[in-house]
Amino acid sequence: MTTTVNPYGFRRPHLLGIEGLSKPEIVDLLDRAEANVAVSRQANKKRDGLRGRTQINLFFEASTRTQSSFELAGKRLGADVMNMSVASSSVKKGETLIDTAVTLNAMNPDVIVVRHHASGAVALLAQKVDCSVINAGDGAHEHPTQALLDALTIRRHKGRIERLTVAICGDILHSRVARSNILLLTALDARVRLVGPTTLIPQAFRDMGLEVTTSMKDGLKDADIVMMLRLQRERMNGSLVPSVREYFRYYGLDAEKLAYARPDALVMHPGPMNRGVEIDPAVADGPQSLIREQVEMGVAVRIAVLEAVTGNRNASAVESAP
Repeated sequence: MTTTVNPYGFRRPHLLGIEGLSKPEIVDLLDRAEANVAVSRQANKKRDGLRGRTQINLFFEASTRTQSSFELAGKRLGADVMNMSVASSSVKKGETLIDTAVTLNAMNPDVIVVRHHASGAVALLAQKVDCSVINAGDGAHEHPTQALLDALTIRRHKGRIERLTVAICGDILHSRVARSNILLLTALDARVRLVGPTTLIPQAFRDMGLEVTTSMKDGLKDADIVMMLRLQRERMNGSLVPSVREYFRYYGLDAEKLAYARPDALVMHPGPMNRGVEIDPAVADGPQSLIREQVEMGVAVRIAVLEAVTGNRNASAVESAP
């Protein structure tokens, strides 16, 4: 399948974050991903965009959903995909990130997909290798492909992103998903509201001029999209919420709170979900939920990103050749 290339679109050899991307670049990636949805639903899903290429999935943090999505995307494009098990690698024996980068670079991969617990680690690794690098989540910094798949899901259902009201609710402080979504949605002219306890909303987002509230009733009023976030207790130092029960009482999305939003509002969650903590099972599995579709869109987006960064890297190499 041939995808029409936007001359003003995404032309970078890496995808390290949403920050710094222009609106045409974001729309270009979404359009590429849209073209992949139909292909992924066909009986024969195989393509040859990355045939003969090597993709390394380097995950310093466990993530079944994201890693399997990137693996499936690479294999559908015909790439040789290697999942590097960091838990049993030399990293556990004291090897630094730069050592790992130099070692992997010597294997001549074409693209490395990286997930790391430290913010900025992926950008550092990209400086040390000769291939394309994709950020699959770095600390509390960014998770760009999650934001892209969320935007694609929204656009397919609402027909647009501009002027929609999106309420992002919950543990915003520790969420790289929230940061990438805020950057992307505002770049595409959506109205973003942040909802959560004061302890879980960083001052930086308040300084951006975003709407911030501690009330689910106020935050969800007239919302087109309600995006719930996982309560990341493993990243918390100290007690930022009184208890899980109290958290669900005030910030867990149930039918009563969802009624504050528009009647046709749609519910999203990046997963994995803590059912009964940030979302009621009846809402998660209800008719307004897009959670399962988000997973499907993830594969389409990652196919698009893999094709884009490797194609751009190849184009740059040709242009710089003597």
